[in-house]
Amino acid sequence: MKIYVVGGAVRDELLGLAVKDRDWVVVGATPQQMLARGFTQVGRDFPVFLHPQSHEEYALARTERKTAPGYTGFVVHAAPDVTLDDDLLRRDLTINAIARDEAGALIDPHDGRADLAARLLRHVSPAFAEDPVRILRVARFAARFTDFSVAPETMELMRGMVAAGEVDALVPERVWQELARGLMEDKPSRMFDVLRECGALQRLLPELAALWGVPQRADYHPEIDTGVHVMMVIDMAARLGAALPARFAALMHDLGKARTPADILPRHHGHEAKSVALLEAICKRLKLPVECRDVGRLTARFHGDMHRVAELRAETQLTLLERCDALRRPERFELILLACEADYRGRLGWEERDYVQAATWRAALAAVRALDAGAIAAATTAAKPGRADTQAIAGAISAARVNALRELKVASR
Repeated sequence: MKIYVVGGAVRDELLGLAVKDRDWVVVGATPQQMLARGFTQVGRDFPVFLHPQSHEEYALARTERKTAPGYTGFVVHAAPDVTLDDDLLRRDLTINAIARDEAGALIDPHDGRADLAARLLRHVSPAFAEDPVRILRVARFAARFTDFSVAPETMELMRGMVAAGEVDALVPERVWQELARGLMEDKPSRMFDVLRECGALQRLLPELAALWGVPQRADYHPEIDTGVHVMMVIDMAARLGAALPARFAALMHDLGKARTPADILPRHHGHEAKSVALLEAICKRLKLPVECRDVGRLTARFHGDMHRVAELRAETQLTLLERCDALRRPERFELILLACEADYRGRLGWEERDYVQAATWRAALAAVRALDAGAIAAATTAAKPGRADTQAIAGAISAARVNALRELKVASR
């Protein structure tokens, strides 16, 4: 039995990055031998075991044979006669096909170190084309390793996979898993650049792919192209350290601009409602988490109003706060504000502007939440004993909130 650390841990160590998780490959062992040493088996499709102390994953060396479309259409062979070279050959990229043995020596049969030095994402073998998830992984690595490029031959291979319909066989949960991880990388736009270049974006997110080439008003969007703008927005969301729901909202907020009639371009009247409808369809198709869906929906619907807070009447401000459920869910409202800030600053030459609107909305929410709704309800009931119904109490509370917002607007002038 021989044990090697493989993949991302070796890659990140060679890049001088912090190693978070280690994956191990075991050559020359059987499942029974692993169990006898105290390992716990967790893999169903192929033997993967958890170390009894470290709980790190140890996988038996394996090979795979393609038997059906998609990323699940494989037969896995794991046995003591499978070599390390056999195992490394089935991996996706050369930079992930480097191993280190227990003595510290590197095993690099596919020149992964040379590709690390050249900053290249290159596939190991033609077997890459058998697993469409690898297209998403390459795109995600492009977002993480921002100075790496995709090797031309790998990009050509990915285009062929898309043309062959491999991407269409991906299950929604796996698509979202990879997209979500890519959105949380340092420069998420690079993931979508790669997906767009190989044709996968058009198959996976046609609503998003349709934004490139759609013009916007240059006075509000010096970058003009809507697709370029959205990429700037998600990179700004990353720069702001936004959580996943806010980054997803940043990605989805302008989908409706692709549906603007040509005769009114570059204006986009009513694109907010169209964006919500398109976003809802994506969320249903990819089975997204509720928090991402809700933050995305509210951002798409209200980002224009959020930017214009200084122009809104107190009544309109209160309506927006209530429709966002900001009084009960202030932490979610913060995610919406962050997505809106990314939208505002994700424009050519606007990157360093202050988004003062966020402070205005926070002050408005604080003013409304500071009111004692219980005391207002009690006073309303006392003023009309036996006659104060629920509607009257709600009206009194709403009037008090509007008055508080009016006073705030006067004080801020």
